Amino acid sequence: MERWMTKTMGRGEFLRTALLLAGGALLEFTAPAGRARAAEGPPAGKDGKAIEKRQIRIYSAAQGGYVMTEKVSRTEKEWKARLTPEQFQITRKKGTERAFTGKYANHKEKGIYRCVCCGTDLYRSETRYDSGTGWPSFYAPIAGENIRTEDDTSWFSKRTEVLCARCDAHLGHVFEDGPKPTGLRYCMNSAALDFVKDEQ
Repeated sequence: MERWMTKTMGRGEFLRTALLLAGGALLEFTAPAGRARAAEGPPAGKDGKAIEKRQIRIYSAAQGGYVMTEKVSRTEKEWKARLTPEQFQITRKKGTERAFTGKYANHKEKGIYRCVCCGTDLYRSETRYDSGTGWPSFYAPIAGENIRTEDDTSWFSKRTEVLCARCDAHLGHVFEDGPKPTGLRYCMNSAALDFVKDEQ
């Protein structure tokens, strides 16, 4: 059969016909399954990626313990509408404010420092100290679950970036030159923080 078709159609035409037939059969076989997967999957965002609502465990100072909450995910346009240009540049684009210029550079009040993007509790004023660097510095977060860290190799150096665990906002960096008891210096940008004064 193949020999007869090759003689009557020519080798090139035969191969084209065979490929078209095979491709059509394969498409008919796989298309319904693909449609079923798309219908069953989670809704897609504007970039085509699936929107996944994930629960995380964080510490809440107001509730005096751990709570479950959803990860916060917004588009760049939504963040721009909620934040000042400086806050957006620092928290969403990993910027850094100039030393000694932030509103919390010399802040002394007692209370809780929160993420400016999502309100997650980050640091207690009791863990703050004067590092002399010009940025608010803390020797420990309010809870390890409320932040996360990543390696940062920008600016031709290796540092450890600190981010909000709930909304992935860039907060600053952590260094191993802090005071006891941790020996750590969480060097934060004022623009990434919001402060809530103790009511007591």
